[in-house]
Amino acid sequence: MTAIRLKNAEDLAHMRHAGQLLADVFRMLEDRVRAGVTTLALNDLVTDYIRDTLQARPASIGQYGYPFALNASLNDEVCHGMPAADRVLHDGDILNLDITLEKNGFIADASRMYQVGEVSPEAQRLVEETRNAMWAGIKAVRPGARLGDIGHAIEQHARTCGYSVVRDYCGHGIGRQMHEAPEVLHVGQPGTGLLLKPGMVFTIEPMINQGSARLRHRRVGHWDIALTHDRQLSAQWEHTVAVTEQGVAVLTQHDDDRHRLA
Repeated sequence: MTAIRLKNAEDLAHMRHAGQLLADVFRMLEDRVRAGVTTLALNDLVTDYIRDTLQARPASIGQYGYPFALNASLNDEVCHGMPAADRVLHDGDILNLDITLEKNGFIADASRMYQVGEVSPEAQRLVEETRNAMWAGIKAVRPGARLGDIGHAIEQHARTCGYSVVRDYCGHGIGRQMHEAPEVLHVGQPGTGLLLKPGMVFTIEPMINQGSARLRHRRVGHWDIALTHDRQLSAQWEHTVAVTEQGVAVLTQHDDDRHRLA
């Protein structure tokens, strides 16, 4: 089993800085995700903003040979949607943008949902309850808890809402490398799994489907885009979090999330 890389105070300060820079990217995108815009245009905007304005590195470019700064997953795309010049946003779409950023040798990873124009009440509910499911998992993080507590909290919230949790993908440790130990499942049994200790840093990133948790895949070049098997909608939210002596720190926290742990 790969060893967990515990972060010290200096590491965490760098990771918090990277996380807040990434939160700034999402703030910048707020009024730019709209009907008529292409996902490739959003990718190019993010690439330039990270490099030129934030003086940081878009960490996804070159990761496993991936050519873009973000994943753009639209409607029934669960994850790994690729930006393209012909992927035009339309009124009623829901869009997940998954972005990574490296600063001073440390990587932050987050994603969030955007609603394009007027979306259906069903889509709006899925987006909001997926966010709530992520926060249920985050609130389970503290020293002495276990990874199963996180997955259980997420799964219980999703099931209560009538949704399913994708099991094919999970969160992950992060630091100087994009993917470190441990794997963070979004389903689980309370009191089981790895014991959480201060200094652990990982992502929590549940993918929640309206219908079945089963997936299908579409091949684009060397890459597989994951989609819902039944073509119903999917949503995802993600934060990078750290286990602290006091509980949990959300390193990529947005301004509109400040009340969530109060």
